[in-house]
Amino acid sequence: MSSVSENGDAPAGKQNEEKTYKKTASSAIKGTIQLGIGYTVGNLTSKPDRDVLMQDFYVVESVFLPSEGSNLTPAHHYPDFRFKTYAPLAFRYFRELFGIKPDDYLYSICSEPLIELSNPGASGSLFFVTSDDEFIIKTVQHKEAEFLQKLLPGYYMNLNQNPRTLLPKFYGLYCVQSGGINIRIVVMNNVLPRAMKMHFTYDLKGSTYKRRASRKEREKSNPTFKDLDFLQEMHEGLYFDSETYSALMKTLQRDCRVLESFKIMDYSLLLGIHVLDSITKEKDGESSQNASDAKRHGGQKVLYSTAMESIQGPGKSGESVITEATNTMGGIPAKSHKGEKLLLFMGIIDILQSYRLMKKLEHSWKALVYDGDTVSVHRPSFYADRFLKFMNSRVFKKVQALKSSPSKRRCSSIAALKATSQEIVSAVSQEWKDEKHDMLTEGQSFSSLDEEDEQYQRDGTLLYSSSKGLPSSSTFTLEDSAIYLTSEQSTLEMENDNASVLDVYLGR
Repeated sequence: MSSVSENGDAPAGKQNEEKTYKKTASSAIKGTIQLGIGYTVGNLTSKPDRDVLMQDFYVVESVFLPSEGSNLTPAHHYPDFRFKTYAPLAFRYFRELFGIKPDDYLYSICSEPLIELSNPGASGSLFFVTSDDEFIIKTVQHKEAEFLQKLLPGYYMNLNQNPRTLLPKFYGLYCVQSGGINIRIVVMNNVLPRAMKMHFTYDLKGSTYKRRASRKEREKSNPTFKDLDFLQEMHEGLYFDSETYSALMKTLQRDCRVLESFKIMDYSLLLGIHVLDSITKEKDGESSQNASDAKRHGGQKVLYSTAMESIQGPGKSGESVITEATNTMGGIPAKSHKGEKLLLFMGIIDILQSYRLMKKLEHSWKALVYDGDTVSVHRPSFYADRFLKFMNSRVFKKVQALKSSPSKRRCSSIAALKATSQEIVSAVSQEWKDEKHDMLTEGQSFSSLDEEDEQYQRDGTLLYSSSKGLPSSSTFTLEDSAIYLTSEQSTLEMENDNASVLDVYLGR
């Protein structure tokens, strides 16, 4: 894969021009990374397994790798360098938690050359992906690496409680020292598999202030759009079935609260959208065969690494949206407002920004709008709430699917209610007959129909009028069935058993 410029795909005349980072060629960075990780992971296998202790998070191991080689390290054609490994035992635990065996980790990173990716952001970092698509290797700044070290104990606790998360999964933190230059790298999970073409890619923060892709970004063959672009192109949002929507929102809420507890903000949701249709599937099938090796057809091997596993765990494949023949690569099934079938790939990125660090740069102008103390205490909470609200109301939506055979259930419900009402009507009619019989046998008579001599009142519910003989205003309330019965007199003749008309109202 040809090197590309930091701002996008390289022009035809510059495809062979290599990128540099801190005056170091990217090829040298890739080579030293593979040499260093190969040594440190191999050396770690000789150490016995044990529980992670608090001091393990602060251990830094260092090895010197001269170009001519040594008793412990191989010879190489790069300048002499020192390779540092941060918290090796803690990261070994993280890899084991996600089912990554040392041999697989070494094979993924060291067996074939790393593939350099274009950088969609403005950080200037280099991104590499392993040939099997499992891991992303990113260069990070000193402050970010330092913050990750401080974050590790809390990160360890969170992963223990819930390995299914959309937060970045960190598998290693290293540093290459050569010629007085420090190049720090972090190994993470790969959110967007190359074997699945992303027709749209978005970096979403939940903010609309200057959140539109630049002109240079739009000129790329695979640009990364932002919040305003999403609202313009996907203004109706993305639709999920009820179960998937609930699992996704629950995961996002939990992850945002974790980030809030660590005083982290300015993170994004990286969202890749693959459109499932006959035309694109034919084209993508060819690229998929070229992009991935034979063992990759079943999806990523690392546990909880796919988007679907991150929110629901293994075993969920979204059969309601896609056919069994479709290789989803762990994508989350969804639909657009146009009814297009989609596969979504997502993860929360850029979490290595401490709010304290950002506050030093931004507090001066924020204090003009907000009270300084209020900002420092509540800003991460505000960011999390705004992020969640945007995802919940503008990006992800739940399909209001009709249940199976609603008409049949409605008919059966009405039939049941009618049957219940008939029973009540029969009981009322029988009770009235008994009362009429008693009144006639006792020889009670009424001289005028105009006399409104109230006969009696029973339980405050049935009111009988002596002049009319029938219930003048009867109301029966069944809370369970929500049935309301009213009885109205239709004739003034006492002897007419069918003198009342019962109206049944089925309340809802």
